[in-house]
Amino acid sequence: MDEVHLTTPVSPEAIRSLKLGDVVYLSGVLYTGREGVYRQVVDKGVALPDSVRALTNVNFHCSPAASVEAVTATASFRFGKSMTTWFERSGAKVIVGKAGLTELAYREWFVPHGAVYLTTVGYGLGAMYGRTIKRVLDVHWLKELGIAQALWVLEVERIGPFLVEGDAAGRSLFALANREVNLRIDEVYKTLPPPALSRFGEVLSRKDEVV
Repeated sequence: MDEVHLTTPVSPEAIRSLKLGDVVYLSGVLYTGREGVYRQVVDKGVALPDSVRALTNVNFHCSPAASVEAVTATASFRFGKSMTTWFERSGAKVIVGKAGLTELAYREWFVPHGAVYLTTVGYGLGAMYGRTIKRVLDVHWLKELGIAQALWVLEVERIGPFLVEGDAAGRSLFALANREVNLRIDEVYKTLPPPALSRFGEVLSRKDEVV
């Protein structure tokens, strides 16, 4: 796990060098893009502005707040089925968001397009991320989509920290951690004392749980 500083647009070499768990900071230009932007580009076939594609290949799944003094990440799983078309039409290579996707999603949608996924760290960091914004370079589809859903083009300096959750090989940091946890979870259950009170389905044996 290393601390990595990337400048946008992020080069293919830099993308391939990222390792699961690396702590990443980004400088340069990125753009916000969430449901409204994806509907414009993926569903309606509206082209991503050429000026955006020329400046950056980093898409942040977030919305600005308080005149872009804060940027709040949104969960990326909701964009899953749109990602193949999005990569083809946007040229994005780095997706930043919250919570990540599955290893299958990374292998099927990200890897063929040479893309990686960075996740935000915890909750409540919107104001901290916002402090890294140097200026708003442009905003697209503000009238059509409104402030939160519009595409904001932001110049940033060391925005982060982000974690490499999906790497260039399609591996997932969260999936790896879950597998390691699952290997020892039976051991953890054995050390638990009997509950003084329990609800229906609560037992000490994972195999007997009612879910």
